[in-house]
Amino acid sequence: MPESYIKRILDARIYDVASETPLDAAPALSKRFGNQILLKREDLQPVFSFKVRGAYNRLLQLNAAERAQGVIAASAGNHAQGLALASAHLGIDATIVMPTTTPAIKVNAVRARGAKVVLHGDTFDEASTHAQALVAERGLIFIHPFDDPDVIAGQGTVAMELLRQHPGDLDAVFIPVGGGGLAAGMAAYIKYVRPGIKVYAVEPQDAACLAAAMEAGEPANLSHVGIFADGVAVARIGKETFRVLRDTIDGVITVSTDEICAAIKDIFEDTRSIAEPAGALGLAGLKKYIEQQGARGQALATVVSGANTNFDRLRYISERTEIGEKREAVLAVTIPEEAGSYLRFCRDLGSRAVTEFNYRYANNGAAHIFVGLQVSTDADRQQMLDELRQRDYQVADLTDNEMAKLHIRYMVGGRVQGLDDEVVYRFEFPERPGALLQFLECLAGRWNISLFHYRNHGAAYGRVLVGLQVPEGERDLLRETLAGLHYPFWEETQNPAYQFFLGNG
Repeated sequence: MPESYIKRILDARIYDVASETPLDAAPALSKRFGNQILLKREDLQPVFSFKVRGAYNRLLQLNAAERAQGVIAASAGNHAQGLALASAHLGIDATIVMPTTTPAIKVNAVRARGAKVVLHGDTFDEASTHAQALVAERGLIFIHPFDDPDVIAGQGTVAMELLRQHPGDLDAVFIPVGGGGLAAGMAAYIKYVRPGIKVYAVEPQDAACLAAAMEAGEPANLSHVGIFADGVAVARIGKETFRVLRDTIDGVITVSTDEICAAIKDIFEDTRSIAEPAGALGLAGLKKYIEQQGARGQALATVVSGANTNFDRLRYISERTEIGEKREAVLAVTIPEEAGSYLRFCRDLGSRAVTEFNYRYANNGAAHIFVGLQVSTDADRQQMLDELRQRDYQVADLTDNEMAKLHIRYMVGGRVQGLDDEVVYRFEFPERPGALLQFLECLAGRWNISLFHYRNHGAAYGRVLVGLQVPEGERDLLRETLAGLHYPFWEETQNPAYQFFLGNG
């Protein structure tokens, strides 16, 4: 029962290495969603994750002989850093087995704190199996990242701080779940001290081991685990964590990769800090709860559980954010392959901002364009689809199509036979509504567009590549026309990159 953890949590003496983190208001989010939203900032721990709490609390329970043996753990990164710091503080030798897929920032941080790193397997579970083999081989003490009462109690101190920092009304708390240590510790404390507060566990859709266990009535292995949110990429919920969670949580919320990316952006806009995917998981679930329940005027808290992510991952996160916020629709639209059809399409879009436009000439009949459009909600997206179809456009909604978002958007193109009159120009458009329409108005349907690539990257200028079918005798007129736009442009017809991959085959 959860009350068995209360004394353990109250007795946890973790503040030699862990910090009491702030509970910050999220004013922009709160205003946007009409609820009081609070962020428990575990990303501000010395190792940028809550994991140091449980690791240190577990080490404090070791006797002198056990400390002398040395410790070992398997971890995707955050438990590893916490254990490395805790072990260094207590003078204990530590070995950490980490999946080979762990972000380099976490691997380097563990090594920098003096622990020995062994990279093995693609997932936490493969790393854990190898760690257990090393336990048998070397006699090391295994420190479990989540399925240990002392680790769970250490993580439960997050809830102890949260309730002390916010003694007023609190409707619900949203906690990220991988193996379940943080959720079990927090849920046990919250439900004992203030049982009226709802507690929701949040998981990625592609690593929902707690949801699978709740359905099966016992821990069950997932056949596949997504690793985007590597800090919660666990195939099987812990036995002890599940025992606690099944009696203490009010539900499990699963969220998509796009929703996690959107939550990372939300946290950045309110705090100017960058959460790792697992760190933003709880907020993604909180937002989904608001949407599904129509919640208004409630006090809702979540844990920003970590901030250990590779910088180069931000490019992918940024790309997926707008769809995660339901602010971008990705469509395949069929229009006539004739001069002026793009102009008519853009006019039919009205004031909607175009976020992406990809096209390559295929034949004389129909043009298939890959287009991203700014929307405000799912309902707005549906209204836009209805309007386009009423105007006789053939439209396929690709907004939730993983292949389209991951691959096809970057592959629209290729060589085309018979385009001997094609010229290619590169432009910098001012990143403002109407810039694309102004460009098409300037061309006025005089020349057929055979290639178009544009993607809004949030910069002051949009980079655009355009191919046009222009007879030799009209090319001076084209250049004069383009100069009248006052957009910077460069002819790229002889560029070897174009000639190799897109030019007349």
